Amino acid sequence: MRTRRALTAVLLALAVTAPVGCAQSVDPIERLGKKAAERVAPRDASQDAPHDGATDGQGGGRGEDRQPYRRWGLAAPLASPPAPAAPLSGSPGPDGTSAGRAAALPPVVDHVTTRDPVVFLTYDDGAERDPRFVDMVRELRLPVSMFLTDSVVGPGYGHFARLRSVGASLQNHTLDHAALRGLPYAGQRAEICGQQQKLHARFGLRPRLFRPPYGRYDTTTLRAAADCGITALVLWRASMGPADLTYTHGPHRLRPGDIVAVDPDEMLGPTLRERTTRLLRRIQEEGLTVGRLEDYL
Repeated sequence: MRTRRALTAVLLALAVTAPVGCAQSVDPIERLGKKAAERVAPRDASQDAPHDGATDGQGGGRGEDRQPYRRWGLAAPLASPPAPAAPLSGSPGPDGTSAGRAAALPPVVDHVTTRDPVVFLTYDDGAERDPRFVDMVRELRLPVSMFLTDSVVGPGYGHFARLRSVGASLQNHTLDHAALRGLPYAGQRAEICGQQQKLHARFGLRPRLFRPPYGRYDTTTLRAAADCGITALVLWRASMGPADLTYTHGPHRLRPGDIVAVDPDEMLGPTLRERTTRLLRRIQEEGLTVGRLEDYL
């Protein structure tokens, strides 16, 4: 009798404890709690999109693949730029030589005289190395010009090799980002020619275009640049900053032939991709598109 009672007690104990494991085999979202649920629940794609409607260019369905401009925050595709006219007499030819002006100093430009509805996108230094910007340039076929400083790029030249492979051009922005104006000829020449040599060693190219750091230069800069094989000093008439476009002179709107500098990222500002998207929208609003600067200089 005592044995039967003991057996009954054991069975009752098992009956009480057995459902515990099953009770935990419920929806894992409920069991993990709200905070953990957020980690495993599917994310809303809109939460991952950068500001201003630009996305990261990754993923997407077949419809998005056919319309990449939507993935980068544009309402319509960029218009194709027209074929530029042949270089004017005395302007640098496609091989970088200048007929009839071998001894002349290179021109300083912030605007190209053209009737083509194009503006030109330029980027300085080389500090920003977002791989999604490479995707953006490739998918939108943006003919951007990157002015590189060796001490800023550092070990990041591989990123710019990828940009070059998708259509970007690489140009000269000195070795160390020194303010050139007022420096002796030897110092300026070392900064400019030194970066020419770096880019030639890494990419097999000798840039024709040069942007002086901070936009500051003097006649000595022009002499040194010419001796380093530079055919034009490139400044900018408009600049895309954290908030909006600013202009160095002239009307406060984009005009055909404007050279635009897209400022580097700031700690709390929009990313380079977001600034580029904002700028592309403004370009489209003005009935313009993006041209390749090297085709016009």
